[in-house]
Amino acid sequence: MNDYYAILEVPPTASAAEIRRAYRRLARQYHPDLNKQLPTSDQRIKRLNEAYTILSDPASRAAYDASRSQPHQQQPQEPRMTWTEGIIGFVRELRKALREE
Repeated sequence: MNDYYAILEVPPTASAAEIRRAYRRLARQYHPDLNKQLPTSDQRIKRLNEAYTILSDPASRAAYDASRSQPHQQQPQEPRMTWTEGIIGFVRELRKALREE
């Protein structure tokens, strides 16, 4: 998950005015039309816009803050097969297909 506060360089306790000020300052600094020397300015400005969109809306910001406070819950992963198991399974399927022909 992106840390929108870090992208906008503001603390999580920042007010709406502070967020707006930081966004405008960074947007001027990284805008592709004003700063053509940076090759990553397009991507940077997209991340700034995304962060500002979330943090400027009180409902979105509350949902974002709630998701930040909860520990990240990972989905249980299925056990991955080893390389050897993959080859053995491939050979079995190949033999089965050749017998059916």
